[in-house]
Amino acid sequence: MEHNTTFPIKHSELATLRDEATSYLKGVQWDQGMKAKNRDKNGKDESILLYLSKATGNGTSTVTSVSKSVLALKKRLLPDSVAIPLYLNEALFGLQEGLTLGIWLKDSYSDASGLTNLSERKSSLDNTQRREFDSKQHTATAFMLFGIACRVLFLLKPKASDDLSVLKNKFAGIPELSFMSPLKGISCMLFYYDKYLNHPEIITKDKDAIDFTVVYFEAIISEIQLRLGSLEYTETITDRTYKLENSEFAVSGWENVFEGTAVSVEFNKVQFEQIVGNRDAKHFARRLTERLMSYDFTAKKNPFQELGGFMPVFMGYGIPGTGKSMLIAAIATRLKEHCDNLDIPFLFHPMPDTLISTFQGGSAEKMVQWMKPLQDPTRLIFAPIDDAENNLQERTAQGVSAGVKEVIGVFLRYTEGAYAVNYGNSSIGLFTNLPEMLDKAVISRVQGRFKIDGAQTIPDFVDQDYLWWRTLNDTMPGFVNMKDPKEYPYLSEQGLAKNLGEILQQAEKPTEERVLEIYDEVEAKYKTEEHLFYAELYKNIQKAFPFFSSRDIRNIQSAVSLRLTDFDLPKDWFDNPEEYFKKDYNTKFGMLQELMKSNMKGLSFSDIRRQEVVRYLDNVATIADTDFKRKVDQRVNDMNIQLEARKQFEEGQ
Repeated sequence: MEHNTTFPIKHSELATLRDEATSYLKGVQWDQGMKAKNRDKNGKDESILLYLSKATGNGTSTVTSVSKSVLALKKRLLPDSVAIPLYLNEALFGLQEGLTLGIWLKDSYSDASGLTNLSERKSSLDNTQRREFDSKQHTATAFMLFGIACRVLFLLKPKASDDLSVLKNKFAGIPELSFMSPLKGISCMLFYYDKYLNHPEIITKDKDAIDFTVVYFEAIISEIQLRLGSLEYTETITDRTYKLENSEFAVSGWENVFEGTAVSVEFNKVQFEQIVGNRDAKHFARRLTERLMSYDFTAKKNPFQELGGFMPVFMGYGIPGTGKSMLIAAIATRLKEHCDNLDIPFLFHPMPDTLISTFQGGSAEKMVQWMKPLQDPTRLIFAPIDDAENNLQERTAQGVSAGVKEVIGVFLRYTEGAYAVNYGNSSIGLFTNLPEMLDKAVISRVQGRFKIDGAQTIPDFVDQDYLWWRTLNDTMPGFVNMKDPKEYPYLSEQGLAKNLGEILQQAEKPTEERVLEIYDEVEAKYKTEEHLFYAELYKNIQKAFPFFSSRDIRNIQSAVSLRLTDFDLPKDWFDNPEEYFKKDYNTKFGMLQELMKSNMKGLSFSDIRRQEVVRYLDNVATIADTDFKRKVDQRVNDMNIQLEARKQFEEGQ
């Protein structure tokens, strides 16, 4: 969905609504619904559920005052002071700002959707208009609550603790959320917020005030998103973006995700030397980390992007068990070490397994939430998608869920579409056993690719065993009573290659049969030093592989650029960050150009171009053939089983 217009939210307009927002904090009335009163007493936390379900007033309505509860909390947390505890004060301020912004959004929607007009004529509406009024009133309320939650989270989430699991476990959910009218929506939301504030187990120290507020308003957003399907007249919400002046804060339809609030996920530390084989993959991964590290936070760009050596999207593929997950951990480990060393913020942001949702639009919503932090220019971001074929499967295949299609739609839009912003500080890595099952449009976004083939040589297999039995030998010396290889020091072959040339010595001609045939045919007409050689080669490849397109040619061009920038950053740059990393953008760019020129010695442009074209076309053929081969192998296997079963059956007779 394209957000074609951006509307400013002016601070002067918000100022006029602040009194209304504050009045809600002083007191609202809410009459609990029967369902909420009689909640399941065997729920997550009985005491909290009972507490939430117990009405505290006389008669039907209960008056709630958040500001009074805050004062009571202040007495409990800071009994001997006049001051309000710092975090409690920030939580209250965040809530007040959220209410102000939500009211502004509700008014804006009412004007844009015609709800204001209907309200003015409320007494003379016929049945159809009355139904439209009610419907727009529900949507206005939902959008207001959504705006409140987004603003609260934008202000408070950066200040909250990284780990909110303890509070999430205490939190027993929101018993009800009313969309009936704006007043009822705010009253209901504040009623349960206040109930939680008053519960003695919820806020035990000052920091809990912010942490709980974040947990509560995240739950509000989840509740609204679950009910989006029931809302009508949402066009004037989804077709625009509201942006707060002089701020990063914006609300785009229902998909607002507070920039830069994602928190790094924990990972196991793995060094490249602990991964056996995979020279190509390890080399690629090391280059990726060095290129990301060159990002300039002041200029908000990366000199490697100008040199053509940066990959916003890359892919590693290979059969199961060859080290994909280890490689992800090794890239994250290397980046984290460099970032800690240079005091740079780092985000390890793997795609969650729970992305595909069963309700319509839910997967797109979750995918947007995952993709948004990748546009944060204030830190380095590595975003791996493990088992990428699960969420990015070929859309035309039979039985592909609507959720997968939504996820792919968002992925394409954010990697090369209306929302694609790449400052050169983030990289998405697709890791898969089945590259042929990935959607063609997704594969065409991949600018760098490498094979993860695991152990391949005698030293590789020796080292793989060594990594296993070494632990036994360390704890019980002499227990592994076997002879070491004479000429080979363990792990000596598992270091990193100096450059791609070392790995690619064999790539002079294609190894895939169909590609080799076309290559030889074209080589009979033109020399590989001629530009026409490649034009003819691409045209003939396209005949054999109809999905081969201009995008593939651009990918080959990126691969050549990657080779041209395939040089080590000198070690002393890492040891003394002032030498390079702390310099300004233009100086860094000049230093890299010098390195690039000296790196070209002994290699010609046409050699590199030929090697990269061969590599890429082999790759295209492998992916195209694998699916067919796998189906044939499966069929052969089935026939063998059938023959063997028949043979055993006849012998048994």
